[in-house]
Amino acid sequence: MDEEYDVIVLGTGLKECILSGLLSVDGLKVLHMDRNDYYGGASTSLNLNQLWKRFRGEDTPPESLGPSKEYNVDMIPKFMMANEVLVRILIHTDVTKYLSFKAVDGSFVYNKSKVYKVPATDVEALKSPLMGLFEKRRARKFFIYVQDYEDNDPKSHEGLDLNKITARDLISKYGLEDDTIDFIGHALALYLDDSYLDQPAIDFVKRMKLYAESLARFQGQSPYIYPLYGLGELPQAFARLSAVYGGTYMLNKPDCSVVFDDNGKAIGVSSEGETAKCKKVVCDPSYLSDKVHKVGRVTRAICIMSNPIPETKDSHSVQVILPQKQLGRKSDMYVFFCSYSHNVAAKGKHIAFVTTEAETDNPEAELKAGIDLLGPVDEIFFDTYDRYEPINQSEDDSCFISTSYDATTHFESTVKDVIALYSKITGKELDLTVDLNAASAAPEE
Repeated sequence: MDEEYDVIVLGTGLKECILSGLLSVDGLKVLHMDRNDYYGGASTSLNLNQLWKRFRGEDTPPESLGPSKEYNVDMIPKFMMANEVLVRILIHTDVTKYLSFKAVDGSFVYNKSKVYKVPATDVEALKSPLMGLFEKRRARKFFIYVQDYEDNDPKSHEGLDLNKITARDLISKYGLEDDTIDFIGHALALYLDDSYLDQPAIDFVKRMKLYAESLARFQGQSPYIYPLYGLGELPQAFARLSAVYGGTYMLNKPDCSVVFDDNGKAIGVSSEGETAKCKKVVCDPSYLSDKVHKVGRVTRAICIMSNPIPETKDSHSVQVILPQKQLGRKSDMYVFFCSYSHNVAAKGKHIAFVTTEAETDNPEAELKAGIDLLGPVDEIFFDTYDRYEPINQSEDDSCFISTSYDATTHFESTVKDVIALYSKITGKELDLTVDLNAASAAPEE
């Protein structure tokens, strides 16, 4: 261990593993360490026995739930959009050869106590029971504008400069109702709050186009894909990639501590009496707790079920977004639902997560609206964890710290953090011009 590296990465969470892989591909000498004896950190994947031990303090779940080894329950479950940046990273790094993906059955939104399929095109807008007849026509015109919009084709702009007008201005041109704006902004463009309405409309339109293009990619019922055997495969795939490019991995290294020089700049990491030198340290918040601050808490329910979610057309995998206004809350709520069809549970069993940013100290009551959508539940576990963000100046201390995972059940915010960290670490933009057809996903049966 007593040698020098360009970068030492602490923690094998999803973000850290992606960065380790990207930096190794770039030719940097990377040492990757973790205090745990398993990959994944906070974003690890648990079998049934491990799940029971973690939340019930014992490792003897009911036999009726099936074999423990057939469960791969992600602790930070997130679907990925078929055309999104993470898929581009998977192709860019050739990690796709280590993973198999399957299309996700459905994408739904909660409105007035019911769930509806998220309409993403002009044709779907006309069919959607979410809207009345006249609103459907207005929404259809808006969807056509978004579908036809191209940056480099001024004709498609219809005289509007989306870099100057706000999303609110663009929407008002089409006279859309508040409920329509609600599902478009939160379930389609995937914004976390309504501040986007007063930002330039270009980002809003690009997010809508990404959703529609991802939906069209596999001609499925949702724009999302998910790895067989769950996301636990993803950190390991990037770890393999890093190793292929000369990266070194060390698990089960207790007491990893960053070593600083007299000016407060990171110069290495010590563990078990040995020190590895480095120019930069990348880590999750738990390794440098004095350089982060708490920004919130995520509360969640983890459920094991024997049935699909009602009103989702018997789908084996879905995302449901419950916009904050529909619940009278400050934060959206998210339902992640997956099953044996993605090899994350025993035959006939399903896994559901209901997650949100905690606004109270009562998770059962706070998550009730999402849990009520699930139908009968065999087992339920409640959990809350703190969210942290870095407060350090990485140019001064050479420490690059990821933010904690939020409550969302998609990768939008996770990938943003990875891209921002990559640019800070390397001083360059990540080139993601790739052929998206290099990745494929099997449709749901």
